[in-house]
Amino acid sequence: MLKKILAILVIFVLSGCDFEVPGADAAFGKQNFVSAISIIELHKLRNGVYPTTLKELEFLGDWDGIWLSAVRYEKSGDGYNLYLERGWAGKPSLEFPAKFKQGLGLKNTNVKWVNN
Repeated sequence: MLKKILAILVIFVLSGCDFEVPGADAAFGKQNFVSAISIIELHKLRNGVYPTTLKELEFLGDWDGIWLSAVRYEKSGDGYNLYLERGWAGKPSLEFPAKFKQGLGLKNTNVKWVNN
């Protein structure tokens, strides 16, 4: 019984701590953004159109809920807008090579494009 009380106490104390992991927001943000684009573009390839909402996406894995909750998607004409809302715990500022968006239906985003 004492072990259970101590375990609960430790969990309670740790849950109030701010676990900042250097670089985690950028790493998770990048993974969330890239995963979202991959599945959105796969939907277009299979169906000929971009999804109206992310709820239309099919064949998602168990872990896809992570990036689904980390991005904001908007259908925009013949393409889409995708905004990164969350990395690990915060909202990262990401930069991608401009070549990354080549051939995608991505119109607007909060990701910065850089020329290499």
